[in-house]
Amino acid sequence: MFFVVVRRSGPDWAPGKPLEQQSGWEAHAAFMDGLVDSGFVVLGGPLAGDRRVLLVVAAEDEGVLRTRFADDPWIRNGMLTISGIESWTVLLDGRAA
Repeated sequence: MFFVVVRRSGPDWAPGKPLEQQSGWEAHAAFMDGLVDSGFVVLGGPLAGDRRVLLVVAAEDEGVLRTRFADDPWIRNGMLTISGIESWTVLLDGRAA
């Protein structure tokens, strides 16, 4: 099952600082790389003009999704929050083309 997850900067985000200079960047990046390597995060990246990130996630259910993201260092330290989760039925997929 696929989910679309929107995460946004939390109360501890430092406006004006680039992503890589935010507190705990290395630990967060390593955590996210692990989610990609395991196939949990399928696609992801920041949305233009805002401190929001869109992720496409493959998970059994929303509970599993929330449990996995709870271990993100940036969720734990207040850098990010989850602002939305929607289940998604994929009907078209051109990535293999």
